Amino acid sequence: MIRSVYHPPTGPVEFNLSPARLREALQEVTGTLWVSLEHPTADEVETVLHNIFHFHPLAIEDCQSEGYQSPKLDDFGDYIFIVMHALRPDFPLDQLDTMEFNCFLGSNYVVTSFLSETMPPVQKLWERIQRDQRLLQHGADFLCHALLDELVDEYLPLIDLMEESIDELEDQVLAQPRPDTLQQILGLKHSILVLRRIILPQREVLNRLSRGDTGQIKPERRIYFRDIYDHLVRIHDLSESVRDVVGGALDTYLSVTSNRLNEIMKALTVVSTIFLPLSFVAGVYGMNFQYFPEIRWHYGYLYVWGIFLGIAGCMAWWFKRRGWW
Repeated sequence: MIRSVYHPPTGPVEFNLSPARLREALQEVTGTLWVSLEHPTADEVETVLHNIFHFHPLAIEDCQSEGYQSPKLDDFGDYIFIVMHALRPDFPLDQLDTMEFNCFLGSNYVVTSFLSETMPPVQKLWERIQRDQRLLQHGADFLCHALLDELVDEYLPLIDLMEESIDELEDQVLAQPRPDTLQQILGLKHSILVLRRIILPQREVLNRLSRGDTGQIKPERRIYFRDIYDHLVRIHDLSESVRDVVGGALDTYLSVTSNRLNEIMKALTVVSTIFLPLSFVAGVYGMNFQYFPEIRWHYGYLYVWGIFLGIAGCMAWWFKRRGWW
């Protein structure tokens, strides 16, 4: 699907432009054009990216690639190509997943492309523009900032959810650790690693945009990209804190389960130690010799049971006194 909006130098804002009108709008350097390719077909990619905007084949190939690509910024002179990652909606917290977001920024246009069915940051910005079209008045670089800002803003609620989840897991670990608690901790740890893997390169992309390394970003707009960069720095610091807490929760779980295992082994060892002399006595009186001193005692059976109970009681009393049981 292709969605487009154009803010001309004069006249009303236009939505869903035809290919011919897209070519005309591209030539008007003072307007602002946004084209969004959402789960595009091969023909749509050919029409828009190849035939209308004439982007570099390597950048177009990156837009069509379904494999993982690290966030990056490529400068092609007349335009820049940005790869970022947005959070996939409605995913389990311990199975973090992201969607690749591709953005071309020129002097008077922004072209976005993604292979997923939906992209919440893009949808939110479309809804904002439909309500208030003044966002397009500030130029393509400000529109690009608005898109990246919406994308990065989704990370903070995720960090908050992770902090709440790890607090609950810590309570479970101390109260009643279960195998599924360990699985949740390990899943959360994996999600933190995935988040850090995409935050670090995205922070470098925003740093380049805020430094003015590219001509497509006007000097007065750099401060806006710097603000997004600061958000990513904060998110990275918070993710480091969550990772440390998750690591602490994992260590606590292993310690608690180890202590419980030691208690179980202590009890089993005490029981085994008590039965060891009883087994010896039973083995002695179970030997089949013809001449056995106590074998014909009338109360021999009760005598042996008295030995059993006496030994077991004395050993239990001794273990209790020593604090071993």
